[in-house]
Amino acid sequence: MVRKPLALLIAGMLTLGAGALPVMAVPAAAAGDAAQAALPDIPYTRFVLPNGLTVVVSEDHKAPVVAVAMWYHVGSAREPTGKSGYAHLFEHLMFERSGHHDGNYFQPFEKVGATGMNGTTANDRTNYFETVPTTALDMALWMESDRMGWLLDGLGQDEVNQQRGVVQNEKRQDENQPYGLRVQENIEANAYPLNHPYHHDTIGSMKDLNAASIDDFKTWFRTYYGAANATLVMVGDITPAEAKAKALKYFGEIPSGPPVAKLQPWTFPRSTSTRGTMHMDVPQVHVYREWNTPHGGTEADNLLSLAATVLGDGKTSRLYQRLVYQDKLADDVSVSQNSGELASQFELEVDVKNGVDPAKVEAAVADVWKTFLKDGPTADELARAKTGFRAGYVRRLEKVGGFSGKATLLAAGQVYQDDPGAWRKDLAAMMAATPAQVREAARKWISKGDYTLTVLPLAKGQQASTADVAETGGLGTAPGAPKPVPAAKHDWHTVKSDVDRSKGVPSVTTFPDLKFPTLEHAKLDNGIEVTLAERHDVPLVQMELLFDAGYAADQGRKLGTSSFTMYMLNEGTEDLDSVQIAKRKQRLGSYINTGCGLDYCNISMNALTDKVVPSLKLVADVARNPAFRADDISRLRGRWLADIEQEKARPITMALRVLPPLLYGKGHAYAIPFTGSGTTASIKSLTAADMRTFMGDYIRPDNVKILVAGDTTLAKLVPELNAVFGNWKAPANAVPRKNIAKVNYPGHVRVFLMDRPGSLQSVILAGEVAPSTEAPNNLEIGTMNGAFGGSFTSRLNMNLREGKHWAYGAFSFLQNAVGQRPFMIYAPVQTDKTAPSISEALKEAKAIVGPKPLTDAEIQKIKDNDVRAMPGEYQTVSAVLGAMQGIALYHRPDDYVQTLKSRIEGQSDKAVQAAADEVIKPDELTWVIVGDLKKIGPSVRALQLGPVQVLDTDGKPVAAKDGGATNEK
Repeated sequence: MVRKPLALLIAGMLTLGAGALPVMAVPAAAAGDAAQAALPDIPYTRFVLPNGLTVVVSEDHKAPVVAVAMWYHVGSAREPTGKSGYAHLFEHLMFERSGHHDGNYFQPFEKVGATGMNGTTANDRTNYFETVPTTALDMALWMESDRMGWLLDGLGQDEVNQQRGVVQNEKRQDENQPYGLRVQENIEANAYPLNHPYHHDTIGSMKDLNAASIDDFKTWFRTYYGAANATLVMVGDITPAEAKAKALKYFGEIPSGPPVAKLQPWTFPRSTSTRGTMHMDVPQVHVYREWNTPHGGTEADNLLSLAATVLGDGKTSRLYQRLVYQDKLADDVSVSQNSGELASQFELEVDVKNGVDPAKVEAAVADVWKTFLKDGPTADELARAKTGFRAGYVRRLEKVGGFSGKATLLAAGQVYQDDPGAWRKDLAAMMAATPAQVREAARKWISKGDYTLTVLPLAKGQQASTADVAETGGLGTAPGAPKPVPAAKHDWHTVKSDVDRSKGVPSVTTFPDLKFPTLEHAKLDNGIEVTLAERHDVPLVQMELLFDAGYAADQGRKLGTSSFTMYMLNEGTEDLDSVQIAKRKQRLGSYINTGCGLDYCNISMNALTDKVVPSLKLVADVARNPAFRADDISRLRGRWLADIEQEKARPITMALRVLPPLLYGKGHAYAIPFTGSGTTASIKSLTAADMRTFMGDYIRPDNVKILVAGDTTLAKLVPELNAVFGNWKAPANAVPRKNIAKVNYPGHVRVFLMDRPGSLQSVILAGEVAPSTEAPNNLEIGTMNGAFGGSFTSRLNMNLREGKHWAYGAFSFLQNAVGQRPFMIYAPVQTDKTAPSISEALKEAKAIVGPKPLTDAEIQKIKDNDVRAMPGEYQTVSAVLGAMQGIALYHRPDDYVQTLKSRIEGQSDKAVQAAADEVIKPDELTWVIVGDLKKIGPSVRALQLGPVQVLDTDGKPVAAKDGGATNEK
């Protein structure tokens, strides 16, 4: 399953409204040959080794890195009855020892600075990927080939038991989310019959996972992990000739494996409508509706993808216009076509506004559906939908690897359609689609046979079912299942290799230098500072208007003012309403986003080089002429309040809302929910006047820096900026000074419990204040954190995940801040291990500043990774602009990135340990633990860490429900 490191997920939550750097949109092309000529492309070379391994190579020399993607044509669709979840659990086992590497798979990659490294499992494939410096490619291929050829030599029942526990906690973590995995499990079970390969979710059932044995996985490996059932893709700083020689060297001696029969598509369209209901611990009703549709790569799949965009992708879509704008029945709505190799699913999701009868929502949906099936999309709707798809593909081509870069596109095409360039053919088919074709596909596939699932909040006193949805309900078996087609016969054979694997992992002794553009500066006529980093690899310009404001600017105001105000900028100007703004962005092929972080607010733009001038005009209109219309405020307020309730229902955001006020104290600029969303009371009372005051105080020309990266020059850029911002005048009042006071430590441990009855896991969050990002020893603090809990092989994660397997992941992280920043320990753990997990996390914290200080090897590992990862971190203009933002926010020199290598390498072990001693204070931690207090309360109290309080979701003390005192002194 697709996963990011948990620390990164939380970091994303902490900057939820931070105006994420934009995703590029591309204008719709003309029909016919012009559209075909305008399509993006990935030149590639494909060859097959004598043992059947397919290899695809694409050159991209803009950075000294190579993306490696290894795809095995096996996923959960191959799992027999009683063995659900085996494909995904086996993916985890592939990161354990192999025959010639006795250690964790991540370790060699961390040493060389690999980026974008992970593995994922889907219905139809399991993939593994990493991007490495060019000089480390041999090491990466050695590692990939060693687990393909010799995994079983290093695999035992202990590894199975360990990763079973990790996967089961991953399942608990997903099921513990509102509208999470349990919903998807229900939909899949009711979409496909029991004998359909897609009947069950990839993660499987607890019962089946418990039954898994080492023999099962030996059979799985021998059946599906042969060379002839795999595709190796290399994209980056390499030639086809080099790639072929290396592939043959490392993989040529691995057997092809047994022939694997090809599963055949089985759409299984349903002719009648069915319904289901689930009660969950959620704040509002959600309505889901699903249709089974043809598999990926078919004409119908492409046409339905366009239909989904017109019906429910964003505020210009038909359902959003009807349900959110016109009838005010919903806070949000989305429609998607989710493509698979054997079948696809067309899915609708509606967030029903609180107090609204879901039946009214369904009636409105039916009305929109009826009209669409009758008339199809308009030419303008279809053109804008095409724009979006081309945008997504072009944006993906900027990066060589990771979850969605060029390597992924090539691999998916080869594995699913035996054509690495299949993505381009699908895109060309969409670009050529007509409104009539889209209408006919919709009539055929989404006019009947839907399954509707209504998710309802729990009634008072009701508790959600904890039954494993993967083991209950759903459709029975059905006739008509197509038989797999036997694999074609081939005379595959191995080729002797001169690789001596007894020597272990190849050493990497040289590393490429970082390429980072020199920053250039200018000023507009009114004094606004402009910083540019030229990058001419793609015809793209990204810009950010960076204002010194942020959540901290809410101090003395209604909490959430900064974020809400910035979001309102895209909701209408004096001349344009929100829909007109959205349509104009689509037609320009540009993207404009607004938001805030802890210490800043921003407006960001992404535009093709030839569309910069009109895009800048739109940005200026959004920034300078906000309308703050009553209807727009009311609409956004409704969705915002619903989002706050969602935060109060999600375990991690429950904790992140209450921890900062506990750390910083009442009245501090950072004593706010770290989601930036404010409180229910503050958002309900927020007025247009409040927002205009905020704009006059902070969103002004004497409080902004303009950062630009991409395909332009100062000589061209400055006149363009002057034309729209040069006459912007600051108001007479001074910019308010944010009061970010220094915070003292509490002097003792504090424990706060939050009750979430029926919770399948507990979330542990512990925090304290740490020095500012601007601190002189910021690098040492980061290195210390990397070794303690900031990396996969850190002490915390290796203990709670890899050692105890009580958590899917356990990490520590630091949120960047101008003032004292929060240092936090985070672990979602299985309920019965809550207290022991707290003890283990505390033990690690005490050890690092006590009897077990950081070793030279631990410190060097983090330093090496930080330095060697840099060439792969700045492939995109988004990444370059992100570095420029850090330079501007934290008053760093222009050559900060270029000189980072020498400063990282210059850190001494003594200084890094001193940072640990300065930051980690085990006896002054503030713990917030979210879970079912009836199950965890007594054991947590028995730890006797310190005073215990029970808090509600607003951070207010409440009566204990676990037999303990509300407030223990």
